[in-house]
Amino acid sequence: ESELVFRNALIFDGSGSSRFVGDVAVSDGRIDKVTLQASRLEAGAADEIDLAGMALAPGFIDAHTHDDRLIIDQPDAMAKISQGVTTVVTGNCGISLAPVVFEQEPPPPMNLLGGPGAYSFASMKAYAAAITNARPAVNVVALIGHSALRLAVMDDVRRPAGNAEIAAMRKMLAQCMDEGASGFSTGLYYPPNAAATPDEVAAVGEVAAEKSGIYTTHMRDESDFVMDSLRESTETAKAARLPLLISHHKCAGAANWGRSVETVGFLRQAVRRQSIHVDVYPYAAGSTILTRRQALGCDKVMVAWSKSRPEASGRFLAELEKEWDVDRQEAVAMLQPAGAIYFQMHEDDVRRILEFENAIVGSDGLPHDSHPHPRLWGTFPRVIGRYAREWRLFSMETAIHKMTGLTASVFGMSDRGKIAPGMAADLVVFDPERIIDSATYENPSLPAEGIVQVWVNGRLAFDGKTTVRCAGRLLKGRPSWR
Repeated sequence: ESELVFRNALIFDGSGSSRFVGDVAVSDGRIDKVTLQASRLEAGAADEIDLAGMALAPGFIDAHTHDDRLIIDQPDAMAKISQGVTTVVTGNCGISLAPVVFEQEPPPPMNLLGGPGAYSFASMKAYAAAITNARPAVNVVALIGHSALRLAVMDDVRRPAGNAEIAAMRKMLAQCMDEGASGFSTGLYYPPNAAATPDEVAAVGEVAAEKSGIYTTHMRDESDFVMDSLRESTETAKAARLPLLISHHKCAGAANWGRSVETVGFLRQAVRRQSIHVDVYPYAAGSTILTRRQALGCDKVMVAWSKSRPEASGRFLAELEKEWDVDRQEAVAMLQPAGAIYFQMHEDDVRRILEFENAIVGSDGLPHDSHPHPRLWGTFPRVIGRYAREWRLFSMETAIHKMTGLTASVFGMSDRGKIAPGMAADLVVFDPERIIDSATYENPSLPAEGIVQVWVNGRLAFDGKTTVRCAGRLLKGRPSWR
């Protein structure tokens, strides 16, 4: 007898195939049976839920997060569970909590995860134990960042690593993979990682390949040199024999608007030769640390946080310049250290990249920002409610596939992302007519609408208002390279 049966659900099974009405039975945290309505499951479950008019999908997998510390400090993970996310991928952009410890303030962008107190894990084993102890509401797939490895072994990260340092990073990464990490990430755009050569990246990455891991990259450049960066990324992944995931793919800066025709065209050719996917968030603004280079190259910039001027959080840089009677360069200097939201993409590019058949969804939300980008709370319902239902960029089936079955396959999570017998019971119940994001740039922390229930490992995790139970765990992905 099943513990739980969902009846009369409009089922999106995560494969991208057509929705159907049916019943789903769950036992011991796994899906037992899935039947069409015409051949309903017999009665007799301990708990039955009638979902007439409601949709049932696999729990959404957030392919790109910086929730590394959030899942330990705020295990209820409201920003994620409230939008139907049941698994988060941490350690992106070369930034991970393990295996590096800081006595002083971490250098940017490591400070996106918190201050020195946040970095208390000298090994993946210690971080994995912290996740187990915290028992977050969502499952976790952890990547190890190249910046973290470089800062752990190098006295000066402003140069390429020497042979002994590369050997030390390889050893560290191998240990981290053995202790539960699922892959390796770079943030070649950022100072701690920028001096790494493609050969260094490939040499360290080979270890992740030997351990069946994935390679994700915040490329060296997402604006004028986006094509060079794409070529470097694909060649590095090929040299290391790693499946590649390009992080938050975009064409930034007005001079590059429309270039997604070129980038997606290149990727369509490249995927014939190797395993390549991109993750993308459904917004035309990005967010990261506030730097002079990015602020000068972008007209519209909003302050997400500032240690020296906390009152500037949520305000536009142009207003502050006027108020303080300074130029942009000086305003940026006065706000340091700080984070910002950059309105730097064109909506047409966002849509073209989202539509790309090898694109998956990742929020790239920054949970520690005092005024975060709305993607932290709104990404997944926005893709379904706006891009699929309202704007008809693609079907709801495709939208859900891009955040469930396809993402699970990219990260090698063989038992997640689909509604099928034997799969883990990570499930989201939503109203297909109402699901929509509420978060805005002005009011970024509003929960989405239309998410009715979220189940993690067969347990009710979210009831539409609050986190009910935390049943997440550390998962290990095993992606395949071809």
